[in-house]
Amino acid sequence: MLLREVEYARPSSVEEAIELLAGHEGARALAGGQTIVNVMKARAASPDVLVDLNRLEELRSISVSGETLRLGAMATYTKIMASSEVEVSRPILAEVSAQIADVQVRNRGTIGGNICSNDPTNHLPPLLVALDASMTVRGADGERSVSASDFFLGVYMTAVGEGELLTAVSVPAAANAADGFASVTVGRDGTCLANAAACLAEDSVRIALGCVDAVPVLLTPTSSDESSVRRAVQEADIDPPSDVHASSEYRRHLAEVCAVRAVDKASRRG
Repeated sequence: MLLREVEYARPSSVEEAIELLAGHEGARALAGGQTIVNVMKARAASPDVLVDLNRLEELRSISVSGETLRLGAMATYTKIMASSEVEVSRPILAEVSAQIADVQVRNRGTIGGNICSNDPTNHLPPLLVALDASMTVRGADGERSVSASDFFLGVYMTAVGEGELLTAVSVPAAANAADGFASVTVGRDGTCLANAAACLAEDSVRIALGCVDAVPVLLTPTSSDESSVRRAVQEADIDPPSDVHASSEYRRHLAEVCAVRAVDKASRRG
């Protein structure tokens, strides 16, 4: 289906982008376009103005400051995969980025676009929740930081409000932590039926489940033992949706399996 007519703007600064987003009630940011263009073709969304962020090089940077890895919202999956900063500070981000869709999507898709679309089947929302990341959101009134646990509000809904823009994602450097990620997909490059991310630190275990609710489900089992992990998933009382690919009961089972696998991968690395 062809796109309906839409105004197009290509700002040259973050400030100009925010001004455009705030000045048009129906404006939407355009990052890699891997989601929003298809949504527009399906007439599921019809923004009046598309604000193209591709000239904003400041949003593409990846850097390390102290014990924090900072990824610009326009950093592509391919750039994350090739980043030496990511490799040293939090290699799980590169590993998971390499699992997203195919080469064409990875070359265009961005970390900001992935989390702002908040499709429940996406890879990065549960990973960032498990890693205890934070999001930098900027608007006309200034800048604020939102924890990953508070950032995802519902299906296709996040804490980024009208006239605001996600500018960066900050992740604590690994230090003494070890991470793991596991998923079951429809085909090699297809949609996730279930996924889970795990972060094991000296005094805590964080697991985030994807595909089972409108937002990632955070679990904090008492230990990384398999029995403890399985019990944490079971006690979460999740009620995943059913569709043509999997029933609710099967997704619940897969969530438990993915959680165990993610913790096992993290334990082996630790």
